[in-house]
Amino acid sequence: MSSENKPARILIVDDHPMLRDGLATQISNEPDLAVCGEADDVVAALQLVSELHPDLMIIDISLKTGHGIDLIKRIRKRHSKMKMLVNSMYDESVYAERSLQAGAMGYLSKQTARETLITAIRTVLAGKTYLSPELTDRIVKSRVGGMIEPGKSPIESLSDRELEVLTLIGQGNITSAIAKHLHLSVHTIDTYREKLKIKLNLANSAELNRYAAQWVLENG
Repeated sequence: MSSENKPARILIVDDHPMLRDGLATQISNEPDLAVCGEADDVVAALQLVSELHPDLMIIDISLKTGHGIDLIKRIRKRHSKMKMLVNSMYDESVYAERSLQAGAMGYLSKQTARETLITAIRTVLAGKTYLSPELTDRIVKSRVGGMIEPGKSPIESLSDRELEVLTLIGQGNITSAIAKHLHLSVHTIDTYREKLKIKLNLANSAELNRYAAQWVLENG
């Protein structure tokens, strides 16, 4: 908590109003926690964190505009001591380590129980990292002695931005829409598409579109 007598102040960043409401309700039921604000995109989140100075941010990967990983990186640069917990529908095997590398202190699936959410929040507020036991075990096994997991997915070779573009492709967005969403040029998105085809060993755009759609279906 921010002090002995005051509840810890939490800023929720999620692009789904109903999910934000659900999170706010769960958090507000705890006497030591309070929601101080809500945002649905990167710009609003950056503004609110500067205005409200929360004790913790809960951040989704998918936002109305921008991307959760990018937001975490930008928050870390501007507010180096800010505690951040990712709460996402995406599989932790894809985004958890990326989130930690960007500057978050924990990763939680939206499918987890209410009690787990509160535990994760209090863990991060205490300055500790929160990960599921399954992911902790996976990370330890992959790093001990420099071991490399067999059958490692080519997805793990993608940069954060490449993975973001792949996800947007899989959601059915055309190149111009992706460029607008990410505030990049169409040429830049075309370049990312070419990089994705090379890294994922795909012959053409049709294969990339099918791969991306399947990936989103399985991981979204």
